[in-house]
Amino acid sequence: MADLVSVFAATAARMGEATALIAPGQRIGFAALDARARGFAGVCAKRGLRRGDRVLVAMPVGVDLFVALAGLWRLGAVVVFPEPAMGLAGLRHAVRMTRPRAMVASGAYRWLRLLPWLWRCRLLTPRSSDTGTPPERTLSGQDLALISFTSGSTGAPKAIPRSHGFLMAQYRAVAPLLEGGAGQVDLVAFPVFTLVNLAEGRASVLPDWPLSRPEAVTGPALARWIGESGATRALLPPALVAALAEGPPPPALQTVFTGGGPVTPALVDRLCAARPGLRVLSVYGSTEAEPIAELDWADIDTTAREAMRTGAGLLAGRPVPGLHLRIREDEIQVAGPHVNAGYLDPAQDAGAKIREGGMVWHRTGDAGRLDALGRLWLLGRHTAIAEGPQGRIYPFAAELAAETWPGVRRAALWNGAGGPLLAIEGREADPEACRARAAALGIPRIETLEAIPLDRRHRSKVDYAALGALLSGRRNVLQGKA
Repeated sequence: MADLVSVFAATAARMGEATALIAPGQRIGFAALDARARGFAGVCAKRGLRRGDRVLVAMPVGVDLFVALAGLWRLGAVVVFPEPAMGLAGLRHAVRMTRPRAMVASGAYRWLRLLPWLWRCRLLTPRSSDTGTPPERTLSGQDLALISFTSGSTGAPKAIPRSHGFLMAQYRAVAPLLEGGAGQVDLVAFPVFTLVNLAEGRASVLPDWPLSRPEAVTGPALARWIGESGATRALLPPALVAALAEGPPPPALQTVFTGGGPVTPALVDRLCAARPGLRVLSVYGSTEAEPIAELDWADIDTTAREAMRTGAGLLAGRPVPGLHLRIREDEIQVAGPHVNAGYLDPAQDAGAKIREGGMVWHRTGDAGRLDALGRLWLLGRHTAIAEGPQGRIYPFAAELAAETWPGVRRAALWNGAGGPLLAIEGREADPEACRARAAALGIPRIETLEAIPLDRRHRSKVDYAALGALLSGRRNVLQGKA
């Protein structure tokens, strides 16, 4: 099969009314979901949408979102997903880059239609009463299916086009990671994994919180939703794993998958202390290449843990099958069927893509290394590498070591004016003791912050640009310049 739509339809025929999606106050089976998607595709066709039309989707993560996705793809339309963490700025950027013909929205998101730059977009909303027969479409692997955006943490968000063939390749790469026994029910905070579950015939529990605000989720609320929904596995960013570790997770929860930010030994230890016997797997990837590597934390021995604690970096595990991975000048570069080969604007390929013969290598921007066992170790953002008195200092080498120090909750390396500096978050940390330990790592300065800035998408990665601005601002204030 060349597209996920065909896989969804075949799975729906096989699974019937078995539960596909669980949302607050709502459950829907595979067959009913497929029927609704067909009906919505028919409505879109009646409203004049055609194959290849770009359609902006602005909806919360719920049943209607996946009805809209499957319906639009059945029609042959191209789904445009703005970067939610950027709010209206991300929405406007997406409209400017893609020039959508229509907009699919529900609830309060429908009011976005009043924005001047969306006036020309016709508005559609999936409804349970939608009926209609979509026109027959034969999708090829080259047909464009989706345009999403990078987080914008290193500049303007880049538009990433994904063909139906690309989505199928990504499905084939992700599906083995999620294999498990029969009867698994997954709480999924990453929509791409919900697509995999819909194709595999596995029930997915949708978040009961806005994905753009992971910092608002509390441990008790998360545990309550896991218990109420019957989830046996959870796919969460590290920030939500930290919330889950605040108390004992529900007894039915067997496995936690996590990614989207550094998954540190300290975080895994806190979670497993709250629930002994819980299986934890981390997945490393990027918006342009998901997944890259996977790691079952049960496989980590004391040697690897000690290496992470003493400055070897962060173990990410083995590269996934079918992926080409190499290290060039400390940077991780990847190529393969599920690696994005170019941005919507070709001018943005410069510096991010390397074309060698028939292969396109994506520069992840992450520093790393491969060990003798073929495992990938992450060393942090390549642009955040600092030059210290004793040589190069890698962000993760310093940060992971610092996060084992008493009272340190989070640490971040900054290479600003005056040389390397280690920012520390943690009111109970002893500044003098931390300063001595930092000096042993080759870092001459430390600064204690109330909170280290984190990325807008998952609230799990250090935002180095914001960190630099914060530290520079503090220095200006101290020096009487502001």
